[in-house]
Amino acid sequence: MKHLIIEKSVQLAQMNKTPVVALETAVLTHGLPHPTNVELAFDMESVIKENKAHPATIAMLDGKLHVGLTPEEVDFLGNPETPKRKISRRDFGIAMTNRSNGGTTVCGTLIAANQANIKVFATGGIGGVHRGNSFDISADLQELSRTPMIVVCAGAKSILDLPATIEYLETMGVPVIGYQTDEFPAFFSRKSGLPVNHAANTPEEVANIANNHWEMGLTSSILLVVPPPVSSAIDSKDMESIIAIALDEAEQQMITGSAVTPFLLDKVNHLTKGKSMTANLALLKNNAKVAAQTAVALGKQNIGLKLF
Repeated sequence: MKHLIIEKSVQLAQMNKTPVVALETAVLTHGLPHPTNVELAFDMESVIKENKAHPATIAMLDGKLHVGLTPEEVDFLGNPETPKRKISRRDFGIAMTNRSNGGTTVCGTLIAANQANIKVFATGGIGGVHRGNSFDISADLQELSRTPMIVVCAGAKSILDLPATIEYLETMGVPVIGYQTDEFPAFFSRKSGLPVNHAANTPEEVANIANNHWEMGLTSSILLVVPPPVSSAIDSKDMESIIAIALDEAEQQMITGSAVTPFLLDKVNHLTKGKSMTANLALLKNNAKVAAQTAVALGKQNIGLKLF
C-alpha cells in the first residue's frame, strides 16, 4: 500500500519475530491535555518494551498512515498547535487526499494494525452505544466484529450505555474475555454488574482462546477487558452520580454528535477533581502491560520468538 509506512524499528521487530503491540493516537491528539498526552505516549511505549514486546504507535502524518512513530513525530502530533483530525474508517480517504495529520481511533487503529499484520492492540476504552440514543453507535464495535485482533481495554467508556454495548458485541459475535475478572469493568471503575463471556487468568489462556477462535475461520476480535488498578479506580456508584450530572449539563447546553464524548470526559474530570484523569492514565499503562504479556504469549504459541 502506497499510503502505509511501517517504521523501521517495527519492521525489524517483525523480522526478528519480536511481538508487537499496536497503540492508538486519538488519546494523544484529542484525549488528553498537553504535555500529559505526550508523556503518556512515551510511558505506554516504555511499558511495552519492559514487558518484552515492541510498540507500534499508529497515526496519520501528511496523509500517510504510519505504523510506529519516532519521538519527534509523537511530539509533533501531541503539540496543541498541530492541525489534526480523528481518523476512523470513514476518514482515511479524505485524510490521505488532503494530506492531513491525525490520531487514529480504536476503529482506525484496528484497520491499520491489521494491514501491518499486528495481532495485539492496547487502548483505554472502546466506544459503544451512547446513552439515550441507541442509534448513536461507535464505529469501533463493527470494526471489532471484522478484525482478527486481541484488543486490550478497560471495557467501554463508562459515559456510554454499557448493557447496550455488551448486547451489540454479542450480536456481532465478539467474545468478551475478562482478564482475571468475571465482570465487565466500567473504565474508571472495576465493576459494572455486567458479566463477561469468560474469565481468563493468564496471557497464555487469552492467546489460546484467540488462536482457537481464529482457527475456526472466525474473523472478529477478542475483546480482553482489564479492570483498572485498584489504587486509582473510582467507585462505580460515585461515578454513576457524576456521569448523571455531566449528561444533564450536556443536554442543557445542547451538545451533540462527536462533541459529546470529549465534553463528558472533561466534565467528569472536573467533577472528580482530577481523579478520573489519574484513573485514565493508570489503566492505559496497565493495559499496555497486559497487552505486551499477551503478545509474547501469542507469539510463543505460534512461532519461536526472539525477545529483547
